[in-house]
Amino acid sequence: MELFDLALIWAFIIGFGVIMYVLMDGFDLGVGILFPFAPDEDARDVMMNSVAPVWDGNETWLVLGGAGLLAAFPMVYSILLPALYIGVFLMLAGLIFRGVAFEFRFKANTSRYLWNWAFAGGSTVAAFAQGVVVGAYIEGFETANGVYVGDALDWLTPFSVLTGLGLLAGYSLLGATWLVLKTEGYIQQWARRLVTPLLIAVLAVFAIISIWTPFVDAFVRDRWFNNLTLIWIFPALGLACAYLIFRATRRHQDGMPFVATMGLFIFTYLGLIVSKWPYVVPPDYTLWDASSAYESQLFLLLGLLFVIPVVLGYTAWTYWVFRGKVKAGEGYH
Repeated sequence: MELFDLALIWAFIIGFGVIMYVLMDGFDLGVGILFPFAPDEDARDVMMNSVAPVWDGNETWLVLGGAGLLAAFPMVYSILLPALYIGVFLMLAGLIFRGVAFEFRFKANTSRYLWNWAFAGGSTVAAFAQGVVVGAYIEGFETANGVYVGDALDWLTPFSVLTGLGLLAGYSLLGATWLVLKTEGYIQQWARRLVTPLLIAVLAVFAIISIWTPFVDAFVRDRWFNNLTLIWIFPALGLACAYLIFRATRRHQDGMPFVATMGLFIFTYLGLIVSKWPYVVPPDYTLWDASSAYESQLFLLLGLLFVIPVVLGYTAWTYWVFRGKVKAGEGYH
């Protein structure tokens, strides 16, 4: 007898892992996207040092989400990976270049500019690829009998390119507000000047995607306009967060812009989930269709109950140890 709906529990766990990754690696990638536009090399040192102690720990959530997806929803893994091979490869390649640049840039002298571009390029490619994957998920996948039957480039469409550009702008906003929180002086002033233009860009892309999505997916159109009293709470809360970002930036507050930007991401993410629920492989398969055996999910869940508190614990400890402002000449490296 099945006492618990383990598919639902696993969907929550994986969803939690995804949003944790987006928030925590998002500002890392955002700092990388902004890297070429920094005022000078000293500013780049401070920018990299602001994320150097935490960036690799942040990627734990990506591993958790991917491993959990394979274990709990193997059909999702078997369909999405062939459909998104190139996009996923580009994302991983970007993350590799970004990670290598962390270690080599501080040790390089004559070749430092190459590692600057590796850091910026890897961050940009990874962020754009993630956004394209989101767009492809919204549009759905061509399947037959639980197998992906579409083409290798079906994921690359004008809509998915737009979502890729939107995530670039979103991560850049997250990175800029992180720098407002973690830096001071002329670097903080530079980052603060970027916040409002980036916020406007994010809201503009958000508006275009919101108008476009009902034409891309009939299911989402019906879900949106048949549940007006409930589903529109997430865009409203997102706009409230956008207003908080704008107001806090005008008031020269350090922490609130970053917190409100995380809120903007969270409510956008929840809006996406509610729009597609319960389909994990749109438009055909729900999370119950795609789930693994109950016994398998139960066995893995018992192990995960020990893993997640440990991950949360060392993540919180890392951020506590490296709290405060990062100054020029000081840092992890």
